[in-house]
Amino acid sequence: MRAEDRLSGGTPGVDVPDRRGRTGLDRVGLDLTGNPRVRVREVELLSSSWYVLRKTRFDYRRSDGSWSVEERETYDRGNGATVLLYDAERETVLLTRQFRYPVYVNGHPDGMLLETAAGLLDDDDPETAIRREAAEETGYDIGEVQHVFDVYMSPGSITERVHFFAAPYDADSRTSRGGGVAGEGEDIEVVELPFAKALEMIGTGEIADGKTIMLLQWAALSGPFARLT
Repeated sequence: MRAEDRLSGGTPGVDVPDRRGRTGLDRVGLDLTGNPRVRVREVELLSSSWYVLRKTRFDYRRSDGSWSVEERETYDRGNGATVLLYDAERETVLLTRQFRYPVYVNGHPDGMLLETAAGLLDDDDPETAIRREAAEETGYDIGEVQHVFDVYMSPGSITERVHFFAAPYDADSRTSRGGGVAGEGEDIEVVELPFAKALEMIGTGEIADGKTIMLLQWAALSGPFARLT
């Protein structure tokens, strides 16, 4: 516990609000009953600086019937949504390019990642959130959206579930330059590509973002461009 926590008589995120006004973050998971092979013992809040890092200790009944005590760290950044914007007539897709430090520090040449528009839900439902993110990042107000699937992207450590969508776009639906929200540190380039080129870029490694690859392959297999493949 930090010195300021001792002076205030509480721990941010536990019994006093953290910087986002949250308490009880050390209680998440204690009431889970869906799996009789899992008994959650203890949840320790490691950080709630912005997102939430927890260490959980639980009993786990193995396949042979024996019990073991396990510990897992989980990173909770909330759930998210992403959308593939496509023009079926012109056979193009609309992506974004922005700097991602985590990939830069893990081998990506420059950290400038090509992606489908995406963002966290915050307090919105998935469809509302992805309309907001598409407008902020690309400048396009999208019309009817198609829900594709929901995916846990990194289930070994990150709790996030991402809701995948697809939606058509055209020149008339662009209402701003996009580029993201400068106040949130976003500096996003809007990139239009022929769909066939985007598929090729998966093979060359020029598109290396998981959610983007999943939506492009869906579009080729059973989505708006299935007729082309």
